[in-house]
Amino acid sequence: MTPLSSRTAAEDASALAPFFADLAARHALADLTFVCIGTDRSTGDSLGPWVGTLLEERGFPRVVGTLREPCDADRLAEAVAALSPEATVVAVDACLGRPENVGRFLLSAGPLVPARSVGRSFPGIGHYSVAAIVNAVGPKPYWTLQTTSLYRVMGMARQIADAASLYLGSPHPILDNK
Repeated sequence: MTPLSSRTAAEDASALAPFFADLAARHALADLTFVCIGTDRSTGDSLGPWVGTLLEERGFPRVVGTLREPCDADRLAEAVAALSPEATVVAVDACLGRPENVGRFLLSAGPLVPARSVGRSFPGIGHYSVAAIVNAVGPKPYWTLQTTSLYRVMGMARQIADAASLYLGSPHPILDNK
């Protein structure tokens, strides 16, 4: 299976490198738009805006969804409608999953469906997608997202942004001290 195929298995952070390397082999950074979905008002759901902020700070030219201007459920439809029809979209979002998959990633050459774990209905978004499993799914998904570790979310956001920066050749990379 190639790194950009449709996937159903959760991958650890080491899978981000081949995913973004293959993406870089197919598309120039100037052709990509990152749509980073989530809100700054929920710890678990802040992964997308954290990734968007890190990418924007590193000089990525087209990023929708940052901590300053989140692409949350209220703004998602408008943000998607405003995208250029020629844009190649990489969607990034947090999700809930099985306990053994917390801290792992779902990577796909295909769209992700935002807010499914909290019972919302949105169409799929993205030509490529990165979903970070930030916590285990449970009977109260909103509560689970509210009580998700910010440390985990920020670490996973940094892993995504680091891999994207390394392989897509961000014009102004920021080296993170680990």
